Amino acid sequence: MNLRSRAVPVHPGIQLAPLVDVLLLLLIFFLLTFNAARSENELDVKVPKATAAKEKPAPIGDVVVNVKTDGNVVVNRRTLNPQELTELLKGLVQLNAEQAVVIRGDEAGAYRNIVGVLNICTQAGVTNVAFATAK
Repeated sequence: MNLRSRAVPVHPGIQLAPLVDVLLLLLIFFLLTFNAARSENELDVKVPKATAAKEKPAPIGDVVVNVKTDGNVVVNRRTLNPQELTELLKGLVQLNAEQAVVIRGDEAGAYRNIVGVLNICTQAGVTNVAFATAK
């Protein structure tokens, strides 16, 4: 005797809850990755700490100049020599007279490297210069 019913099996359909969870996780991942990519900070440049530092988000359009321990200057993940940095800053100042430059100098580096970048900023006509520190 056959007690099973003759009903056609029904497909349960697509589960939306796991799909929404995965999509939200992907969205969060890409947002965090985009924010990290926007910041032009070199990870191997360790800035000095300042006790009275106030956290200020960098406005869009600021040029972040990373000065490494050995004196290399990195802008947008490109190592630049002094002439290239001067040309870059002069071009930016021609476009925007109020161009801001943020200098991230390594705490173990020589102060003369930072002064060299300040001289380049002065030659290029940059008047809005800031120094990055850790809190």
